[in-house]
Amino acid sequence: MINIKDNIAAIEQQILQACQKNDRKFNEVCLLAVSKTKPNALIEQAYQAGQRHFGENYCQEALEKINQLKHLNDIYWHFIGPIQSNKTKLISENFTWVHSVERLKIIDRLNTQRGEYCAVYSDKPPLNICLQVNISQEPSKSGIMPEQVDEFAKRVTQSAHLTLRGLMAIPQKNAPTSTYLYMQDLYNQLKTQYSSVDTLSLGMSNDLDTAIAAGSTMVRIGTAIFGARDYQI
Repeated sequence: MINIKDNIAAIEQQILQACQKNDRKFNEVCLLAVSKTKPNALIEQAYQAGQRHFGENYCQEALEKINQLKHLNDIYWHFIGPIQSNKTKLISENFTWVHSVERLKIIDRLNTQRGEYCAVYSDKPPLNICLQVNISQEPSKSGIMPEQVDEFAKRVTQSAHLTLRGLMAIPQKNAPTSTYLYMQDLYNQLKTQYSSVDTLSLGMSNDLDTAIAAGSTMVRIGTAIFGARDYQI
């Protein structure tokens, strides 16, 4: 039987050790629990263990969870999967963060639709945006090229209903340390340009230590928290 509380404690210990090794503070790194294909019962267990940030990849599956878990009203839902144009309205209305922005058209749609939503629900803040960077420059992978970051960042900051929070990347498996340091450089450059930038979403179970050494402020962990089994949601 999966013990979510113990799993989260073990990940937090790993984060703490990586922070200490790199002269960083534990509270500089946010744990994002990747809950795609996991049932509400496990998400509730994670919530009871103190977890508040959850990442979802599939819009329809996520919406069911968000609606069924509305009683947990201080959860932050992050959309971290590929974004289809016909799903931007649902994403803009139901998520707090979007990590996987890689097209200008998507930026414009999220901004317009978040604006329409905020016109009805005036207490809703702008949508937090991370630009996904294809840092290993793999043709088959999602994300903008590093040289496009400035153009995309400018577009987000010109959007009234979006807030640019930073960058997200998924380096290729066994990527060299230089790849992570390049990502750190891009993030640091962006931080000097925009005061709202405070998030480098980088690192998963297999590269958590390397990512934290390179300045990651948010690590995305799924299997190590919820187990490997995919559930039929």
